[in-house]
Amino acid sequence: MSTPSKEDKTKKTYRSTKTAQELKNGHQDAKNGLKYLQQWLAERKIEEVECLVPDMSGIARGKILPATKFLKSVEQNSLRLPESLFIQTVTGEYADIEDSLMGPQDHDINLHPAAETIRVVPWYGAPTAQVICDCYYNNGRPIEFAPRHILKCILDLYHAKGWQPIVAPELEFFLVQVNTDPDLPLSPPIGRSGRPETGRQSYGIDAVNEFDPIFEEVYDFCEAQDIDIDTLTHEAGAAQMEINFNHGDAMRLADMTFLFKRTVRQTALRHNVYATFMAKPLANEPGSAMHIHQSVVDLKNGQNLFANAANGKDSLLFRSHVAGLQRYLPFTMPLLGPNVNSYRRLQPYYDAPINVHWGIDNRTVGLRVPIAPPEGRRIENRLAGADANPYLAMAASLACGYLGMVEKLTPTEQIDGSAYRLKHTLPRTLNDALQRFESNKSVRSVLGDKFVEVFAAVKRAELDAYQKVISSWEREHLLLNV
Repeated sequence: MSTPSKEDKTKKTYRSTKTAQELKNGHQDAKNGLKYLQQWLAERKIEEVECLVPDMSGIARGKILPATKFLKSVEQNSLRLPESLFIQTVTGEYADIEDSLMGPQDHDINLHPAAETIRVVPWYGAPTAQVICDCYYNNGRPIEFAPRHILKCILDLYHAKGWQPIVAPELEFFLVQVNTDPDLPLSPPIGRSGRPETGRQSYGIDAVNEFDPIFEEVYDFCEAQDIDIDTLTHEAGAAQMEINFNHGDAMRLADMTFLFKRTVRQTALRHNVYATFMAKPLANEPGSAMHIHQSVVDLKNGQNLFANAANGKDSLLFRSHVAGLQRYLPFTMPLLGPNVNSYRRLQPYYDAPINVHWGIDNRTVGLRVPIAPPEGRRIENRLAGADANPYLAMAASLACGYLGMVEKLTPTEQIDGSAYRLKHTLPRTLNDALQRFESNKSVRSVLGDKFVEVFAAVKRAELDAYQKVISSWEREHLLLNV
């Protein structure tokens, strides 16, 4: 086998690195950010601050400090957490990874609050704020495998080309009765009528109104946090809802989605109900998705690059973006379906895709083109589950589209009719998805080898833990029959 030339290696490496000037600008931004935080907290008489770090699963890790200590820690760059938070699994265990990825010393990392993300926490009585933090080593180098940093890197690739991704997520979730016994199936909650839903009420207005007290508070809390949500609809499942976000900058929307999931869970608890973003929480009901609408505009003039300026038809860039999604999304499925439960959602005739075909206004395909004027031309990625980390789901979706554009790929022909009659080409299990994820060189080139290996190690640890569990199905059907 011949050795790739230096030119070939460079051509296939899409990761961005910060220059000395950019690091210097970062220090200045930190000073400006501190001044903004000081003013913001003082105006609202904030007493405590929650510092949030989204981990690999999208769980909010972090610490809580009195506001005065928070500001002092930011000024002294002494706001720290152990690096191992990024290898913590959903069960609270830690993945076993190579020392080259993270040493056994479990060093502290520095938290840098992203000042633009600071919000009130409206469900507390005492004045409390929350702020999302980026993570850095002591030398100022960012943590390469931090989910928010991964999305930043993908956006940097777009910006280097003069492109600006625009996204709009649609997030589905279920309301269920409080369930403290994990061996028992979940049940729809009791609404204002005093009865639970027993049938599907797709787009039912009165069905949504059953839970008015919850959703009125959700909208109030979102307004207090500047979370820009749009419409609320009842989805196909019993007590299944969907919230649409207004379109905008990918990082801002990822931050909003991260905060929104926390907001809905906390609001539901205040009404003695659970809100769950599990991909498939109820048997014989549809799963919950996070559909991602995405387009690309010119960074200078804001023109939608997915539509031909002369005639409004699909641009070559749009078709290449779709082709990139078709080719590479199956290799990024662990970021779109990160849990063993995720793959139960991907079943035909349950409003979920089984492949990456595309079509106009077709909800059976993995990639749907909504009917819209040229300025609204976009593609809807329907693969991601509601359980996905929003930073990683958006990063994966945009990364695949980016690869298609820079490699000038050509998509398949659009299909009419049901895509369910065609082959199931998406992974059927988390294990299958991880094998594909670790094997693709192009995906590694945009996401980074270190991130791929750390993320895969975390998810394999979770998969190993799952394999040790004996399910009720096994006890019911195998105990006395085999």
